[in-house]
Amino acid sequence: MADLSVNIAGVEFKNPVIPASGTFGYGREYGRFYPLSKLGGIATKGTTLESRLGNLAPRIAETPSGILNSVGLQNPGIDKFIRVELPNLMKQETVIIVNIAGSTVEEYIEVAKKLEETDAHMIELNISCPNVKEGGVAFGVSCDSAAGITAAVRKVTKKPLIVKLSPNVTDIAGIAKAVEAEGADAVSLINTLLGMRIDIRTGRPVLRNNVGGLSGKAVFPVAVRMVWQVANAVKIPVIGMGGVATANDAIELMMAGATAVQVGTAMFANPFAPIEIIDGINEYLDKNGISSVREIIGSVKSW
Repeated sequence: MADLSVNIAGVEFKNPVIPASGTFGYGREYGRFYPLSKLGGIATKGTTLESRLGNLAPRIAETPSGILNSVGLQNPGIDKFIRVELPNLMKQETVIIVNIAGSTVEEYIEVAKKLEETDAHMIELNISCPNVKEGGVAFGVSCDSAAGITAAVRKVTKKPLIVKLSPNVTDIAGIAKAVEAEGADAVSLINTLLGMRIDIRTGRPVLRNNVGGLSGKAVFPVAVRMVWQVANAVKIPVIGMGGVATANDAIELMMAGATAVQVGTAMFANPFAPIEIIDGINEYLDKNGISSVREIIGSVKSW
């Protein structure tokens, strides 16, 4: 068996496969299918300062090769997460990455401060959230706002900080460099692409929120391109995601420059997808005489 271990910001992962935030909950449901210790890590559902009920239904809709969602960060709030969910997660013998979100800089800071007092291994900063003090524009759509929220959170935590980047921008490499300059230890990308569908029978959008995030196989080529661009622009590790459903997808993203990958929408159809991807990566490495998965990171050849 090949060496599947990778290191991100000083944290050792037994393999590079991580269920993505928002698709794995807090792991309890998937733990019925296989030991969570088999996973390289777990990125928790986005957690905010106060509990949220999320958006009104309908808030998920299938699209060709993907789904649209506007769930709205439904979660129990950071205090209940720390009290109820985190203790169970910390027993799973894998890396726990807590994804955090907020509507203001102050909310992000408070959530990060609370996590600093826990044993959680890493924080993933979701900067695709709307900044209510700036007219609802997402934190992650400009270099200045992305850098600002990263700097604010960096000041209150010593935990390794992953910044999750939005693809709904014109220069993702520039934003990656901006958060790197403000103390990000790694970046993860891509978050969902903004999309919309209309039901022609009713004349209404298929989502109650009108627009939502597009994920699934449809976004994979965009993810490969953006991971490649960012990996060539920053010195910190890149975690790739966006349409990963098979081992081949994961290997492709790693060749583009990702140190690890997150698996999301694929798990709704196949809860065993992360385990199959881990096994498939190992089979590929063995078949090609590659002793370590680290050898394929950024190995894409230029024409």
